[in-house]
Amino acid sequence: MKIALGSDHAGYLLKEEIKKFLELKSIPFVDFGTFKIDSTDYPEYAYKVGNSVASKECDHGVLICGTGIGMSITANKIKGTRAAVANTEESAKLSRLHNDSNILCLGSRLIEPEQALKIFDIWVNTSFEGGRHQNRINLITQLTGL
Repeated sequence: MKIALGSDHAGYLLKEEIKKFLELKSIPFVDFGTFKIDSTDYPEYAYKVGNSVASKECDHGVLICGTGIGMSITANKIKGTRAAVANTEESAKLSRLHNDSNILCLGSRLIEPEQALKIFDIWVNTSFEGGRHQNRINLITQLTGL
């Protein structure tokens, strides 16, 4: 498993914490930036991570901005991505079980780093249930063309 990481300036410090966690767990990752806390525009990083996941260069992605919302809006415009904002452990788990999310979006201004690491750990270790949920994902693809 390889994880694509991206953040804007608001998510930079949390992204660095997640990188440490990935290194500790020996999980390979690609960091698509930003690489500093100077103000930057989130769509650029969501686009890079989204394309990396959609092309299967990386298996999953994590995007971090102030709320996670802007990142998810951008990433979900890329065919083959299912980006979910999950700022609770339960929403992270359900986004994988029911929606087969392949990108986790976190809000660095809404959760503490320790909580974000728990959310990520649950998200990355939860498998998709399939069944009726696959039918719904197929319907999303059919209706949207994405």
